[in-house]
Amino acid sequence: SAAGVLVCLLEYPRSKRTKGSTMERCGQKYLTAVVKLFGPLTRNYYIRAVLHAALAVPAGFLLSTILGTVCLGIASGIYLLAAVRGEEWRPIEQKPRERPQVGGTIKQPPSNPPPRPPPDARKKQPEVGG
Repeated sequence: SAAGVLVCLLEYPRSKRTKGSTMERCGQKYLTAVVKLFGPLTRNYYIRAVLHAALAVPAGFLLSTILGTVCLGIASGIYLLAAVRGEEWRPIEQKPRERPQVGGTIKQPPSNPPPRPPPDARKKQPEVGG
């Protein structure tokens, strides 16, 4: 039971992707602070792989927890593969939003005038039902 809570707390905060953007989970910023607090113990995927494997061993002795053992074993293998590839957990940091400057977004003013209707279509239409 305590091992399940530990795994949930460790797994809930998403890691920042190398490319693209990552959506933060609801309430993740609080658990991210906890995971960051432990530093390399929670950031390093080798340590996570060993932790998941160690948690899978005692669960493997009971038939009722064999599915959890398989899941922890698979997670351990995935973390080991990610660690070999040089990945690690990185927190999603919120950047302060920069306000776009109005002058900076317009690169060059238009060189042609806006399109206008032909002169006969520009004549004022008589009002109906006055």
